[in-house]
Amino acid sequence: MSTSAVHSLWTTVAAPGAADGFTAPHIEYAQLSPTLIVIGAAVIGVLVEAFVPRRARYHAQLFLSVVALAAAFAAIVGLAAAGYGTTKAHIAAEGAIAVDGPALFLQGTIVLASLVAVFTFAERRLDPDAHGNRVDSFAAQAASTPGSDSEQAAVKAGFTTTEVFPLMLFAVAGMLVFPAANDLLTLFVALEVFSLPLYLLCAVARRKRLMSQEAAVKYFLLGAFSSAFLLFGIALMYGYAGSVSYAKIAGIVDGSIKQIDPALGDTMGNDALLLIGAAMILMGLLFKVGAVPFHMWTPDVYQGAPTPVTGFMAAATKVAAFGALLRLLYVVLPGLTWDWRPVMWGIAVVTMLGGAIVAITQTDIKRLLAYSSIAHAGFILAGVIATTPEGISSVLFYLLAYSFVTIGAFAVVTLVRDAGGEATHLSKWAGLGRRSPLVAAVFAVFLLAFAGIPLTSGFAGKFAVFKAAAEGGAGALVVVGVLSSAIAAFFYIRVIVLMFFSEPKADGPTVAVPSPLTMTAIAMGVVVTVVLGVAPQYFLDLASQAGVFVR
Repeated sequence: MSTSAVHSLWTTVAAPGAADGFTAPHIEYAQLSPTLIVIGAAVIGVLVEAFVPRRARYHAQLFLSVVALAAAFAAIVGLAAAGYGTTKAHIAAEGAIAVDGPALFLQGTIVLASLVAVFTFAERRLDPDAHGNRVDSFAAQAASTPGSDSEQAAVKAGFTTTEVFPLMLFAVAGMLVFPAANDLLTLFVALEVFSLPLYLLCAVARRKRLMSQEAAVKYFLLGAFSSAFLLFGIALMYGYAGSVSYAKIAGIVDGSIKQIDPALGDTMGNDALLLIGAAMILMGLLFKVGAVPFHMWTPDVYQGAPTPVTGFMAAATKVAAFGALLRLLYVVLPGLTWDWRPVMWGIAVVTMLGGAIVAITQTDIKRLLAYSSIAHAGFILAGVIATTPEGISSVLFYLLAYSFVTIGAFAVVTLVRDAGGEATHLSKWAGLGRRSPLVAAVFAVFLLAFAGIPLTSGFAGKFAVFKAAAEGGAGALVVVGVLSSAIAAFFYIRVIVLMFFSEPKADGPTVAVPSPLTMTAIAMGVVVTVVLGVAPQYFLDLASQAGVFVR
């Protein structure tokens, strides 16, 4: 065939729309600015690693991260003030991202939690100086084999892994998109964008390198499985609805959209595809929130990862994943409520009880907090199951309260140290209240908040979630939740008794004096915990105003 013939074919094919020309996609950059600021800073962070001299990198990266997260938070507040959380809520970026109340509230929570977490990442006063250089929680040179000559040379030369800052910013950018995603492909891309940096961050602990790398490999393998489930679920969902857009899928599920894509005529509307696809997508999201039976990675990864990373991951990932879960169940699958509610009931019950009961047997403080986070995932699921506007707002409030308590608690864990680094075995914490009463008292506040004792944010959050669940007809679930809370209170109180009413051991750990960075992170945690506990009403109102999804 001659080239002219091919050319005429092209023009024939292009003819119908040729008059209009190619329409450029319409992107609302101002409404996507929080995410764009964080991604831009992450890219600049990579360039800093390449071009800035090694001595100046730490300060440059810390400054860049703090400024970017503060600017992103300002942008979120600006959007909320302009009414994008309420009256102007809409779908931006050609239908890919929702700009609405829940998205802005969750993004604000993620950015604030990440800002507090950055301070723990930047801490350099806890370990004794190595060869005259201050060291942080991260490996001197992540690429060198643990214990090798190259690692020792890197420690001697005073190298530090400042790449953790851009990696963290990439993770935050993915987390900002995840709860706002309005089609399944955006959801999947956001999941990968925040998961891959987390797999790397888990592997770069300065001490206990092998344990850290083992944690990262476990997290990566199980995370890859969960991503595969999610992707397969998306494929089945597309086969069912002929679209990956949330609104179109929801319309076909509840029968308001009848049009059938002729190419998918044989499969569209096939309920088997819908149910299996929805189940697989839910599995991918429940893995991220750490719900039983998809929780197996949580204790190992929390224990092995560097503690600042554990705190960041425990807080921010849960917020992002629950945001995505809420949007999926409330926007895409409200027509399937009768199908997903009984399943989520079962998962919530085993998650609450499983997390609380197994936590009693733990002897490591980080593993104990990991199982506690699994139990909390169950409590939050009680609010998800309510299927009412109160359910959404109670979950938003709980996530806000939980994220600050978690980062604060893990920041305190970094302070208790012995010759081998952090002393995470519970027996080492005996008598801590006599050695350093302030640190023990602060940790006790966080434990009481986890246990849901009145006048802490944990009580206000649990009360809101259980109230929403009871009003939504899940009274039996609330009974199980209260029982699990009672079981959980046992091991939190046990740690407090251990700290204040046991004799300190002669060779016990010392409490390192942190720099103002970690002090700020812990102080923020305490302030938020107390304020949300004593005067939660303003924040509950804020969450209920932000609790309406745009459809």
